[in-house]
Amino acid sequence: MEIIYFAGGCLWGVQAYIKTLPGVISTEAGRANGASDTIDGDYDGFSECVKTEFDPRLITIEKLMEYFFEIIDPYSLNKQGQDIGERYRTGVYSENSKHLKKAKGFINNRKDKNLIVVEILPLMNYLKSAEEHQDRLERCPNDYCHIPEEILNKYK
Repeated sequence: MEIIYFAGGCLWGVQAYIKTLPGVISTEAGRANGASDTIDGDYDGFSECVKTEFDPRLITIEKLMEYFFEIIDPYSLNKQGQDIGERYRTGVYSENSKHLKKAKGFINNRKDKNLIVVEILPLMNYLKSAEEHQDRLERCPNDYCHIPEEILNKYK
């Protein structure tokens, strides 16, 4: 199994969507690439993200990127849906340089590559979100989600 981290706005919907994808083993809501080892009130540079464990025999990084691009606006900087701010930026993070190379290759193969603002960076740090954020939309299906319901439930 391998792990990659996807930041695509509010993590509630991102987690609900990613966990339905074929080849994904588990997900965890968290925060990535912040400036400290804790999250305080201002998030200290962290992005909301979903830690994604997947089976590389069943799904590729390129396919994960394709799915990821179904739920984000890759041209929007620090904003997804009604969520605005640095913590809602889009990004792909990994400790595996091959993951990052493939993610960058996915973007570089697109005709709109010069317009895309999704950051592709090594994972510097990660903090698991509080339990209230884990699988939030399963427990509270009427909570806000920036991902349209027909896309959110596309692979269920």
